[in-house]
Amino acid sequence: MSWSKLKQNLESFLCPALYGRVEYRSTSYRYLPDKSGLCYIAVDKKNVFNMSDATTSIRWYQTELEIKNDSNIQIPIQQEEIEAVRKDTKGVVPEDRLIVIARSRKIAEYAKELFSAQSALSKSNFIVVANHFLSAPIEQSLESRDILLNILALVDRRVGKKRILSMAEKMKLKHAMVQYFYELRRSTL
Repeated sequence: MSWSKLKQNLESFLCPALYGRVEYRSTSYRYLPDKSGLCYIAVDKKNVFNMSDATTSIRWYQTELEIKNDSNIQIPIQQEEIEAVRKDTKGVVPEDRLIVIARSRKIAEYAKELFSAQSALSKSNFIVVANHFLSAPIEQSLESRDILLNILALVDRRVGKKRILSMAEKMKLKHAMVQYFYELRRSTL
């Protein structure tokens, strides 16, 4: 599918409140056929989603340790997770320490997933992922670990107000870029 047709298809799925605000853009190299172009997403005429741009306002993590040490990441801990730690430690650890251990375990798992998704994204081809999005059910894109699929689904008109509002807890565990587009979409409700 040509870029112009793909762009037209993607923009036809934008929710009405974001139409004109969110744009899909591409640069190509006409005289360098061996060099692929760049695809990115712009919000209000500003390039927001472009992995190769170091000036973006969204943080891209270089290591898992950076994710673990980021104070902006809030990981909700469930009672079941605390109970699992209590069972593993055979009940000899104080209650306040159980919460710290559970949070540490969960953030380590979260850091691995987030870094894996981010590194897979930097290797992915925007056009391939966009074509997959257009042919897959919206639920699959929302539940995916792929950052770009999440973003395309969040700005989609098929995702309604109730679903957006019910996703607040899940969004805390997503990449900062996905959280940005979630907040953008919530602001239009």
